[in-house]
Amino acid sequence: MGDEFYSSIKLITGEEIFSLVSVDENDGDPVLVLQNPVVMKLAHTPNGSILRIKPWLEIPGDDFFIIKLDKIVTMTEVKDKNVIKMYNRYLEDDDSDSDIDIFTTKDTYNYKSELTNKMGYISTVDDARKSLENIFRKDLKDNKEI
Repeated sequence: MGDEFYSSIKLITGEEIFSLVSVDENDGDPVLVLQNPVVMKLAHTPNGSILRIKPWLEIPGDDFFIIKLDKIVTMTEVKDKNVIKMYNRYLEDDDSDSDIDIFTTKDTYNYKSELTNKMGYISTVDDARKSLENIFRKDLKDNKEI
């Protein structure tokens, strides 16, 4: 068996899975050996992004799965330490009754966005209303002259 690496894999069935992967080339055609594959979905909320993690197979009999390379559309090695950390945290979770765990990427990346004067237009509601009314009046005046 080859070196282990974390990978995101797109199967011909359309499923996208994340797993610790190694390549086994002992029996002729190489196959992938997946350890604890999961499905990860990213959802965006007003409070930040949430990464939902659930097992790839709901009733697995084992932690290792073999997939032939002809069943894979594409795969890529994942080196993002935060994604790997969330995956490992999910595997270490002792709550076996829960099939979906949620981790906020906002907490993981220590993301905090502060508003600055350069992030958009600064005005009061009254100033914005007056500006929009002036634009509307100018458009009416321009159209009457034509």
